[in-house]
Formats: sequence, structure tokens, C-alpha cells
Amino acid sequence: MLVITCPGQGAQKSGFLESFLELETFSAQIDELAAASGIDLRAHGTTSDDETIKDTALAQPLLVAAAIACAAELGVTPDVVAGHSVGEIAAAQIAGILTPADAMRFVAVRGAGMAEAAAATPTGMSAVVGGEPADVLAAIDAAGAAPANVNGGGQTVAAGALPNLETLAENPPERARVIPLPVAGAFHTEYMAPAVPALTETATELTVTDPSLPILTNSDGSVVDSGAAYVDLLVSQVTNPVRWDLCQETLQRLGVTGLIELVPGGTLTGIARRSLKGVETYPIKSAADLDGAREFAAAHAGAAANAGEEG
Repeated sequence: MLVITCPGQGAQKSGFLESFLELETFSAQIDELAAASGIDLRAHGTTSDDETIKDTALAQPLLVAAAIACAAELGVTPDVVAGHSVGEIAAAQIAGILTPADAMRFVAVRGAGMAEAAAATPTGMSAVVGGEPADVLAAIDAAGAAPANVNGGGQTVAAGALPNLETLAENPPERARVIPLPVAGAFHTEYMAPAVPALTETATELTVTDPSLPILTNSDGSVVDSGAAYVDLLVSQVTNPVRWDLCQETLQRLGVTGLIELVPGGTLTGIARRSLKGVETYPIKSAADLDGAREFAAAHAGAAANAGEEG
């Protein structure tokens, strides 16, 4: 059984689209997605430096577009799809909930709104690596921060006001390290509430269809079978924690044997190697990985993928 996953913000790297843009169909789709988002994705995926594409308003559309175009180029129908944080928007398009253009319109509003909210108050995020899960959550709470990403595999991301994160770093959980992250704000917390109204309004303008294949939500790791419900979850996700740990538990329960991470691959496959025992992983990092990814998919795909190939 095969899952295709879409990475979230922080996975982007300078020049990560260079090899893919040599592919005619990928290149054409990136230009279409750029037109829908109003952002020069070609430039930001090739020549912009890491500091430039760290900007939330640029990083989020860039990552969603990269995953959408990569999935189309790969040409594989998985048994299940899931995205991490903003990667959920790409997953929604792959599952048929949103059109590519609507996915880009939505993520452009999301990225701009979250960037504006982050600029309003000095906040940030810190990774807590190691420690017992209960101890980690208790330490985050004691510091006055919030668990923005519970990723599994010994990784939780705390978010909040900078003094609270400093308190956490000074009082780390037992056998854990606290590592400040180079992000502009406390994503997936109430600090992002100012981004919600515009995103809610944009959601009402989208053409939404029920998913054509199983898709997981970061809210609780469950499979969502309503497109409208999934879009509502995308809106609420901006101020709520990402429970990637619960998504992984669902993947394990479903019997997934292979996990492909779309470009820029590496983050989610790294977490999976630590927490999804027995599940093989394949990160797509460059266009040279596409053929190998197709072979990997053929070895793991179940009924859904076979039906897609026959159709």
C-alpha cells in the first residue's frame, strides 16, 4: 500500500526546482500555477536564495506548486495521500478536492495572511527533539508556549512569544534538546488568527469536490471523505496544531508499506524512518529521482494505483 506525502514549510531549499524545470510538462505547469498565485515560482524555485524563500508568503505557494507539479509529472495514483501543514493544500489537489488554480489561490492568501500575522507580534518556533512525549508537552505548557507540530519520531515543535520560547530553552524536558527554528512566527497557534477571515472568505469562492482517494487530515489523522469538510479543516488548521504523529498512526493502521515524499523530499521520510517501522520511504529531491519513484510505487501500490494505471 502506497502513500504520497507533501512536505510543509521549511523543506524548501534554494534552487530545488532547477532539474524539474528542464522537464517540459513540469515547466509548463509551474508557469500556470505561478499565474494563478501571482508569484514568480520559476525564479523563486531556481535563483532566489534561502533567505528570500524563507518568507512565508513565498515559501508556502512555492512548496504547494512544487508538490502539485511533481505529482502530475510522477503520474502515480496512490492508495492514500497526506500533507504536512501547508502540504495539505497540495494533498487536497492531488486527491481532487481542489483544482490546481484554486489550490494556488488559496495558498497565496494563506501565506500572505500568515506572514502579516507573524509580523504583528514577535513570535517564533523551536523544535524539541527527544524526551518522553508527556514530559515534552508538560514543559511546553509550563513555558507558556503551545505544541504547534506534534510530528512523532521524537520531534515536537513548540510555538509562542519569544520570551516563552527562551523559558523553554532554559528549562528543557529531560533528555531533550530545544532548537530555535528560523521561522517568522508562531504558526498553528492563536497568533495566526488574523489570517483566518480572508482565508475563510477565499474558501467560499473555491470549486470543491469530494476526494477521489483517501486523504488524511492533520487535525486528528483521520481519513476525510468530504471535500467541503476538508477545506473547512484547512482553514482551521492555521490556528491549530499539526498532528503528524496521528497521521502516521493512521498510515500504520491502514497497512501502508511504502511512502513517497514529493519534492523537496527528505523531511517527512526522515520522520517516517524513525516512527514508521517496516515502512519503506522514497524522497524525491530532483528530477533524477522520478524514475526510481515510479518503480518504488509499482512495488508498493495497491488497488487504487492499479486502477489508476488501467484508467
